[in-house]
Amino acid sequence: MGSREVLGQAARLASAGLLLQVIAESLSIILRSVITALLVLWLPHLGLYIFSLAQLFYAAVLVLCYVLYFTKLLSSPESVKQYTLPVSRIADLLPSVTGSRAFINWKEAKLTWSFFKQSFLKQILTEGERYMMTFFNVLNFGDQGVYDIVNNLGSLVARLVFQPIEESFYLFFAKVLEREKDATLQKQEDIAVTAAVVESLLKLALLAGLTITVFGFAYSQLALDIYGGTMLSSGSGPILLRSYCLYVFLLAINGITECFTFAAMSKEEVDRYNFTMLALSSSFLVLSYLLTRWCGSVGFILANCFNMGIRITQSLCFIHRYYQGSPHRPLAGLRLSPVLLGMFAVSGGITYVSEVFFCCDQGWPARLAHIAVGACCLGMTLGTAFLTETKLIHFLKTQLGVFRLPDKTT
Repeated sequence: MGSREVLGQAARLASAGLLLQVIAESLSIILRSVITALLVLWLPHLGLYIFSLAQLFYAAVLVLCYVLYFTKLLSSPESVKQYTLPVSRIADLLPSVTGSRAFINWKEAKLTWSFFKQSFLKQILTEGERYMMTFFNVLNFGDQGVYDIVNNLGSLVARLVFQPIEESFYLFFAKVLEREKDATLQKQEDIAVTAAVVESLLKLALLAGLTITVFGFAYSQLALDIYGGTMLSSGSGPILLRSYCLYVFLLAINGITECFTFAAMSKEEVDRYNFTMLALSSSFLVLSYLLTRWCGSVGFILANCFNMGIRITQSLCFIHRYYQGSPHRPLAGLRLSPVLLGMFAVSGGITYVSEVFFCCDQGWPARLAHIAVGACCLGMTLGTAFLTETKLIHFLKTQLGVFRLPDKTT
C-alpha cells in the first residue's frame, strides 16, 4: 500500500468518523436542550429529574444515530470492503456464542478490562476537581459558579476541535499499526507514514496551543467582559481563564500523543500505564486540595496542568522508545522555527500593552481597537507560520487533497 493510499484511508476514516460524530452529537444536544426547555415549562415540579430525563434522552438518541449509521453501512458490501470493518452485520456487535462455544472471548475481555480501568482513572483525572468541590467544600458557591463558567468557556476549543481530531486519528493509527509489534517489526512504509502524521499533528497542536495561550492571556478579560459583564471580568475570572489557556495548550499536545500511544500500546503496556494512572490520580487529588487551599480556584487548573504534563511526558517517552529502532523521529514536530517563536513573543508583548491601554472600561471604541491590534498580530503570526513551517503546510495541503480523492485511489 502506497503512502498516498495510507493517507487516503486516514482522510476517509477521519472524515467519516468526524462527520458522524458531529451529526450525532449536534442532533443529540439540540434535542436534549429542547426536551429540557419543554419539561421546565410544562412540568417544573419534577425539578432535577428534568435534567436526568433529558440526559437519558440524549444518550438514547446518540446510540440510535450510531446504530442507524452502522446498519446502513453494513448493508452495503462496497462500504464494508472500503472500510475493512471487522463485523459484517449489526448483530455481530451484540454478545454471542463464538465458534468455540465460548460466550466470552477472554483475550478481548482482558483488553476491554484494561481499557475500562484506564477510562475510570482518566475520569478521575478529568473530573477530579468537581469531586473535590462536592465532597471537601474547598470553594464557596460563588467561586464554584465562576470556575464552572470559565471551565465551560475554556473547554470549547478542546471539545470542538482537539477531541474530534484525537478520536479520528486514533482510528487511523489503530488501523495501520499492529498492537503487539514494535516499529522494527511493522511494515516500514506504514511506520514512515505514521511517523510523518505524528510529527505534523504534534506541530499543528503546538501551533494551535501556543496561539491560544499567547492571545488568550491578553483577551481573557475582554472575552469575560463581553460574555458576563464586570461580574466576571473584574474578579478572579480573567486569571482563571488565562490559566485555562495554558491548560488548553497542554491538552492539545496530550491529545495527539495519547491517541498514538493508546493505539500502539500492547495489553501489557496498557496495564502498566494503568498502574501509573492510579498513582497519578491519587497525587492529582492531593495536589488539587493543597493548591486550592493555597491559591483558590486557580489551584484546580494548576493541578490539571501538572497532571497533563506528567501524561504528556509518559506518552513522549513511549513514542521515543517506539521509534528508537527506526530512522524516523516524529518528536521533531515539537520544534518550531526560532523566527516563529520570536513572532509569538512579539505578539504577546504587543497584545499585553494593548490590553493595558484599551481594555476594558473605556467603551466599545477602545475594545474594538484592542481587537484590531490582536487581529493584526494574529495575521502576522499565521503568516510567519505559513512561511517557516513549510513541511506542516505541505502535510495539510496533502490531507486536503486526499479528502477530495475518489474512493478508488489508483
